[in-house]
This record gives sequence, structure tokens and C-alpha cells, in this order.
Amino acid sequence: MLLKTADDKSKRLALLEDLQRSTLLNAFQKKWLREELMRLRKGIQGEKDSAYYLDQYFKHGANHVVLHDLRFVVDGDVVQIDHMVINRGFGIYLFETKNYSGDLVINEHGEFTAQYDDMHFGIPSPIEQSQRHARLLQRLLKQLGIGNRIGGEMSFFHVVLLHPKAIIKRPARNTFDTSNVIKADQFPSWHKQFVDKEGTFGETLKLMANLRGLDTIQDWAQKLVRQHRPANLLELPDFMQPKPAQVAPAAKAPHIQPSPPASDPQTPTPIAAASAPEPSPSMATEPSCPRCGKAMVQRVAKKGAKAGNLFWGCSGFTAGCRGTREVESVDSPG
Repeated sequence: MLLKTADDKSKRLALLEDLQRSTLLNAFQKKWLREELMRLRKGIQGEKDSAYYLDQYFKHGANHVVLHDLRFVVDGDVVQIDHMVINRGFGIYLFETKNYSGDLVINEHGEFTAQYDDMHFGIPSPIEQSQRHARLLQRLLKQLGIGNRIGGEMSFFHVVLLHPKAIIKRPARNTFDTSNVIKADQFPSWHKQFVDKEGTFGETLKLMANLRGLDTIQDWAQKLVRQHRPANLLELPDFMQPKPAQVAPAAKAPHIQPSPPASDPQTPTPIAAASAPEPSPSMATEPSCPRCGKAMVQRVAKKGAKAGNLFWGCSGFTAGCRGTREVESVDSPG
């Protein structure tokens, strides 16, 4: 039985797509925006594909309740669950959806790597991620009065669902068991094997003792849905927030040294003392760092070919950012 579908994220997509058309973004902001849009689109499509296979499998069943796209806040910690299936006796299945466009490589230590042609990127373990969520979810279930009759805490079963066309490179099973990392279209056969494996005499007794009616697990599911806290679809990180326009100070009028009286041609014309150049309006306007997006400050080069010249340096220099920009001077009129 399907009780909750995925939240509508069209407002988030529209916001990011509109931002892409802005002419005020720096290179760092543009890069973040491209990557965020790609993650969002892939995530939506991956969860949609997995939901299709789960819904098709469980829609006529009387032993399960299906919930998609849940977000809880438990004692200040956020729990994001792609898909949850509550069983009348076994416990709760937690599904993590991953929509990788490249190959997925898992080594004997349980480390996950996404591979795109000759490029490799380490990624967080979705199994560990699901287990962390389960520990927080266990606390929420206790607060809501959801649990087993006997046998202690509610049992969780973790499954990682990948795109049906994904290529998975696995280690030997005796080094690291990846049997719960499957393609989404393989879930029906995986579930049958799982039930057969768990259907031992002891587990069957425990199942019968904890067996609940469909109305009970529907009530549990409704309690969880009421705890759902959707993310703010319009929220952006601080470095993407619009900044107030900065007004450059007015340029100073040039100082003209008065000429000596004409009656005394022998009096030499005094020479004005050399002084440091005043920054031009464009120099006074703080640009954003091309690396991290923070404001920049003017500094003087102390060595090298440009020693003594002004340049823009990142205000996050002490935090490790080495972003710089050249100071653009303004030519004097005439």
C-alpha cells in the first residue's frame, strides 16, 4: 500500500534554473550552481525510477506500507530517507537511491568509488549512510511509541538501489558482502531471496510474535508522515546570497599647484612632493574571490616582478584561500 509520494521539487529546479541566467555570478558561484542542478536532477530521476519498481511490487500487497521521500529532524539531527517500507512482521526496509552515470566500484573494505572513463571519485558509503539514519530513526520510533512486542528494538534492513543500467564492480563476497546493493529492477528477486534467507525457525517465531495488523502499520506510517519536515526549497548557501550594490567613492578633483608671481621670474617653481596614488573607483570596489566567493582586500606585492604594485587578495587568506585578482586602473581623462 502506498501512503506517501515524493515531494514536489519543481520550485527548487525553477530557482536554480533562473539563477543560471544571472549576469552577476562569479566563477565559483557558477560552478556550484551547475553541480547543484546536476545533483538535483539526477536525484529526482533516480528516486522516481526506484519508486516505480517499489510501487509496482507492493501496490497490491496487504503486508507492507510504502513511504517515499521522508525528512525528519530528531533532536536537532536531520534524517533523509529516500524510500521506506514497513512490514507487518519483519521490520522496516530503508532504501538509499543512487543514480550514478558511471560505473560503481566497491572494494573489499566497503569503500565506494564512482568511475567515469579514466576519472575516479570517492563517494560516501550509502550503506553507512543508511545505518546512521536508522540509529536516529530508532530514537524517533521510541518517541512515537512504535516498536516490537518482543525482541527489543525495531529491525531495519538496508538496501541500496541503483539505476537498472548501472555497472557494479564488486569484491568477493567473503571479503565484503554487497548483496544489498542492487539494481532497482532486481528488487522483486532480491526480496524473495531475502525472505527465504530470513525465514529460519527462530526468525519465524519472532515474526509471529511481532505480527501486526495492516491497520496498525498504517497508523505507524501516518505518525511518521506527520513528523515529515520538508526542506526549504528556496534556501541557498550564504555565498550564493545576493550582495547589496557597493557605491564607489567620488573621485577627488586634481590638485593644481599655483604658479609663482610673474614679477619674480627667478623664483623656481616648487615641485609637489611624491605621494602614493589614490585608488580609482574601480580599485575601491571590493570584488569577490574567484575561488571561494568571499570579499577581497587590497594588498601590496612585496616581492617578484610586481613588487610595490597593488593587487586584490582574498579576505580568507588566513583560512588557506590564495585567490587573487589584478587591480584594474582607470585611465585619467585627456
